[in-house]
Amino acid sequence: MTSTTLSRPAVPTAASAAMGRLGLAVLLSGGFITIFDLFVVNVAIPSMQTTLSASFAQVGFIIAAYELAYGVLLIAGSRLGDRHGRRRVFMLGMAGFAFASALCGLAPTADTLIAARILQGMAAAMLFPQVYALIRVSYDGHARRRAFGLLGMTLGLAAIAGQVLGGWIVHADLFGLAWRSIFLINVPLGLLAWRLARHIPESREPSGAAMDWPGAALVGAGLALLLLALIEGPQRHWPAWTAACGAASVAVLALFARRQRRMRARGGAPLVDLGLLAQPRFAAGCLLVMLVFSTTSALFLCYALLVQTGFGLDALTAGLIFAPASAGFVAGSMAAPRLVARFGASAIALSALLYGGATAALMMRVGAAGASLDPWSLLPLLVWLGAAQGAVNTPLVNLALGFVDDRQAGMAAGIVSTLQQIGAALGVSAVGMLFGGALRACGGAGIAECHAQAFASALRFNVAAILAAAALLWWLGRHARGSRSR
Repeated sequence: MTSTTLSRPAVPTAASAAMGRLGLAVLLSGGFITIFDLFVVNVAIPSMQTTLSASFAQVGFIIAAYELAYGVLLIAGSRLGDRHGRRRVFMLGMAGFAFASALCGLAPTADTLIAARILQGMAAAMLFPQVYALIRVSYDGHARRRAFGLLGMTLGLAAIAGQVLGGWIVHADLFGLAWRSIFLINVPLGLLAWRLARHIPESREPSGAAMDWPGAALVGAGLALLLLALIEGPQRHWPAWTAACGAASVAVLALFARRQRRMRARGGAPLVDLGLLAQPRFAAGCLLVMLVFSTTSALFLCYALLVQTGFGLDALTAGLIFAPASAGFVAGSMAAPRLVARFGASAIALSALLYGGATAALMMRVGAAGASLDPWSLLPLLVWLGAAQGAVNTPLVNLALGFVDDRQAGMAAGIVSTLQQIGAALGVSAVGMLFGGALRACGGAGIAECHAQAFASALRFNVAAILAAAALLWWLGRHARGSRSR
């Protein structure tokens, strides 16, 4: 499960007209489809592999391309809404999402699907920030809290629907379209939301910062080169061009950092204020977000390949087995605020240890059972994992944002939201290396045995990332206690 938070201080605007129920429903639909499409692809991966003859590397790109484009352009989408009108940009994003979804559903090859997923992620980055911003400026007090509560519930339901409804859509093979239906269903829904968006009051902040398009291009190119090296390198046995991509990635990202520092020194509005990342506690919080969120999409990918490709379950059954984990995530998310209010960061650290323990137990259970595994027997471990993950993910963003001053909250939220998706994309590439490498080394064992061992091998990344996050949480807690004692 995942979450995206791109909050900013509420700004007074003459356009803060009351929003009706229909307008709020349209906004919530925008949040739903962006998160739904983060999750639904996982249950369709085996079907995509079969119909498109997709390689393991291409499977990784189908997932990571959306997350990377979405993450890199979230700040851009927020600034475009501020300057040109949040409803207008929401409508453009919704129309773009419907168009990109149509391209995904009609893609004839894996490479064209990857390109369409990039466009889909770009459109999601335009529409999703407007959901948060429009709720903030259209409601006050209890009404705002209620609207954000409905948004949180909607995003949680989107995660569950991505597994269960998505599994049913793929399994039902509507009109013989197999996996294509999960994208094509967005077209009429997106166009309907676009048409009804006139019920959303317009709002803008003309004095908002201008968009640094060259900076966005640099960071996007740098991260794309890094993913290209990490995903293609292992499958192709690390040819020279993959090493060149890695080196070019470092050079391009260094150029991006240099540009951001120069813009800040001139009094401009950089895409990322690197001065924030120079603050040790906020930098540690950002690393925490990347580590924890790198495990989410990685787990979904490994799970789908294990139970569908390895053990031959259909997409609906795979989704039904995982659905209780999503319910556990919602329960953990609801309990987290009360636990943090009572026990502070220690509650997050304990939840991280429980999350790591559940992941390690799942890894060992699958590895030990091998081909004799009954996928339904994983259900208790998946519920444990989902609840612990929800208790970690939900307060983590607020913890990171608590390390900066209120005047820096908008930029800090943009950085954290971006790093959520970048971490998810990098996590997919990391487990892809481990999963694919284990499959290639499996030898003559049966397909179920090979996938069980590959699953156990890949989850070593998740265990390591979660343990590193728990260590960072311990360090932050110790630093906080030291500061109070002085």
